[in-house]
Amino acid sequence: MVTEIRASHILVKTEDEANNLYNEILNNKTDFESAAQEFSLCPSGQVGGDLGFFGKGMMVKPFEDAAFSLKEGELSKPVQTQFGWHLIKVTEIPED
Repeated sequence: MVTEIRASHILVKTEDEANNLYNEILNNKTDFESAAQEFSLCPSGQVGGDLGFFGKGMMVKPFEDAAFSLKEGELSKPVQTQFGWHLIKVTEIPED
């Protein structure tokens, strides 16, 4: 069972912004890290959205549920939390 992952995210205000970025990343019109640097409202955007490693119970529930459901390298559909709309990309799942 995975207890810790490394993930990056992009935080925006609206679902429309999140959907537009999601489609641009999926269609290779931009890459995740560049989009995070340009659009993310989170300070982590300056480093391509990298949040480092975190375990369960460290993030708000909708974010955690989405992040821990992804495979390494996979991009989430937009996820809403009290902070706004997130796109989440798991960048590393350590081997147990």
